[in-house]
Amino acid sequence: MAATIFIPHFTPLTLLYFLLLSTSYIPILAINITHLLSSYPELSEFTNLLSTTTVAADLAERSSVTLFAVPNTFIRNSDVMNNHSPSSSSISLGDVLRYHVLLEYYSWPDLRLIPPAGKLVTTLYQTTGRAPSNSGSVNITHDPISNAITIHSPNSNATVINSVKTVPYNISIFTVDSVLVPNGFNLMASETRPTLGLNITQTLIDGHDFNIAASMLMASRVEDEFEDDERGAGITLFMPTDQAFSDLNSSKIFQSLPAEKKTDVLRFHVLHSYYPLGSLQSIVNPVQPTLATEQNGAGSFTLNISRGNGDVSIDTGIVQASVTRTVFDQNPVVIFGVSKVLLPKEYFQKNSIEVINKPSSGAPASADPPEISISPVNSPDIDGSTNHLSSPPRFGEKESSAANTKSTIGIFLGLCCIGFYVATGY
Repeated sequence: MAATIFIPHFTPLTLLYFLLLSTSYIPILAINITHLLSSYPELSEFTNLLSTTTVAADLAERSSVTLFAVPNTFIRNSDVMNNHSPSSSSISLGDVLRYHVLLEYYSWPDLRLIPPAGKLVTTLYQTTGRAPSNSGSVNITHDPISNAITIHSPNSNATVINSVKTVPYNISIFTVDSVLVPNGFNLMASETRPTLGLNITQTLIDGHDFNIAASMLMASRVEDEFEDDERGAGITLFMPTDQAFSDLNSSKIFQSLPAEKKTDVLRFHVLHSYYPLGSLQSIVNPVQPTLATEQNGAGSFTLNISRGNGDVSIDTGIVQASVTRTVFDQNPVVIFGVSKVLLPKEYFQKNSIEVINKPSSGAPASADPPEISISPVNSPDIDGSTNHLSSPPRFGEKESSAANTKSTIGIFLGLCCIGFYVATGY
């Protein structure tokens, strides 16, 4: 007796529909802006401001946006960021940051297609309901002669400097040369925030266990630089105890460093953001740039900060230290005692702890800020993982090309099935 096998009958269009459905799904990931910007020390203060306000959380709920990020140099020179008092204006600092987020995705080619007369684009600030009338929008213009892209607002203008990161159709990040100020932010009414006026050296002496660190700060005159950096996002200092200096096996080598490199080592103990102990214990990105990073370039002189067994650990690649106590904590300055002198791998070797005899690329503190060139190879992806996307969209074509190839194969298989259906007469 012959067995009957039932073969379900699918029409060619149904089969083609399922094939296309299986190859066209592209997941939209939540935007983790702190991960995306974590590889760019030039944007550390702007990143910190996004995190300390609720703007980073707002961005996590969105896709297809464009962010205009302000580098540290321009934030420090901004009266808006340094002198803003929450009681002096109806607009909060968070809303100023939201004014830097466009609710549309723009790549470099997209921006260059904007007409010279300009285009009005809505920002994240408009969605808060606090923007009067249409003041939550910016006018973007393109100069066809100079190719300059300018963002216009009632109180300020900013020019696009560079493309930092592009995740196609999800987020595009550009640097700009000025803070954008929305309408309603009264600069004249903005009160100057009094500086803390902290004498870091005296504070260390009063701590009774940091005399060597205090004397080194005075000798190098880098203390003035630290105190100037109290503005903006603040500073976090990791100061070795006197015992840490006594235990330093490479003390003779350390003392033999030229003055410029000693200053770099001191800068290596300072983060250019205010991180009280609670924030330090829950820090999002463990690899943190230091003041020495800003002097020597992205990716250099970084600290790896982690939490284990209730302690905060700091790994330089040469030594591992731990935070022993809080010496001083008052926004925008926090000083921690650490168990070891933090030795950068750029100047010391792990096994022999010898000075690496190579010319220092550091610049004196009085030198002009280096030009911003932001394009790390393995920067974090939109969800915090690493990828090889670079700033210009054309460098990301491999992934989109792979997706297009996959879709093309699906369509080809579908057409083959239709041809088979017609040839066999099913």
